[in-house]
Order: sequence, then structure tokens, then C-alpha cells
Amino acid sequence: MGGNGGKAAYEPPVVSQVLGILVGRGQTLAVAESLTGGLVAAALTDVPGASRAFRGSVTAYASEVKREVLGVSGALLDERGAVDAEVARQLAVGARRLLGADWGVATTGVAGPEPQDGAPVGTVHVAVSAPGKGGVVAQRLSLRGDRAAIRAESVRAVLALLRNELLHADFRKDRDPGRGPGQDTEQNGEDGCLQP
Repeated sequence: MGGNGGKAAYEPPVVSQVLGILVGRGQTLAVAESLTGGLVAAALTDVPGASRAFRGSVTAYASEVKREVLGVSGALLDERGAVDAEVARQLAVGARRLLGADWGVATTGVAGPEPQDGAPVGTVHVAVSAPGKGGVVAQRLSLRGDRAAIRAESVRAVLALLRNELLHADFRKDRDPGRGPGQDTEQNGEDGCLQP
């Protein structure tokens, strides 16, 4: 298995999988980023042909941008701060709406070196907003590592969550048309890696 992290050598990177699924469906993606500061958008645009699915992104580092540009509730930001699952959900919905995309994803959290809003370094929330009334799912991550490792793992995690939602969207709709969004989850990482 060597240096490929136990993944089969033929497995395409998650970003290529996500873009391939979106292009195949004729769907689009928008991104709202806080702690990742544009890294999700950079990962997407590193793939040739990404413009067929990727609409754009908003780097909403300041709470005012989260509120005024992406429509995150000011009361929510005042009460809980920016490091919160509901903030991540509202960021994903806001990006999708603002940029006219089918899907929206978001990252928010604490990359360090200091805690923020009462949350320790490594606390990250990622979210995916599905088309129409497909709902919004969020995932809480507890990551370890330095600032760069936390940010890199946050990018991987939000793209993996999107891939899972893309792959399961049709299955859920066919199995239970009345089912709402995907279930929120929490995962803890060791040295910046998510555990199954």
C-alpha cells in the first residue's frame, strides 16, 4: 500500500470525483470559506475543466462578510460565534444562493494558533447544501496538527462530505422521498486525519 495512505493507486482524488459527478449531472457548485481562506476553491480550480461545474467562491473571513454577503444570521453569530455547525450550514446555503449554484459547501473553524469563540484549535465545521429542498448537512471535525495541516484536512473533509452527499442524494430520494437532509455527523481526527 506504500505511501498512498492505503488507497488504491487507481482511485482518483476526491476533487476529481466531485467535479466528475457534478459535470455528469449538469450541476454546479459554489463555495463559502472561512478558515480555509480559498483553499477549497484552489483545489477545485486545479482540475482542468473545473469551470464546467464550479461557479465561484466567497472567502468570508470576517463575521461581517458572513452576515452581509452570505446571509448568516447576525443573532447566531453574536450568540455562538463563527465556529458553529449552524453557521457552516448557513454559509453553504448562502454561497449556493448568492452564486446561483445547485450545490453549496462551506468551511468554518479554528486553524490556530489560538482558540476562537471558545472553541479549541482544530475545531472545524464543514457543510453541504443540496439543490432545492434537499437540505443541508454539517459535520464537526476535531483535527490535530499545525495550522497548515488543519486547513488541508478541512479541504479534504468538505470535499469528501460533498462526494458522499452527491453519491447518496439519489439513493435517499428513491428510498424515502420524505426524508430531509443528510444526517449531521462528528468525527475526531488524529494528526489531521479523519477516523472512520
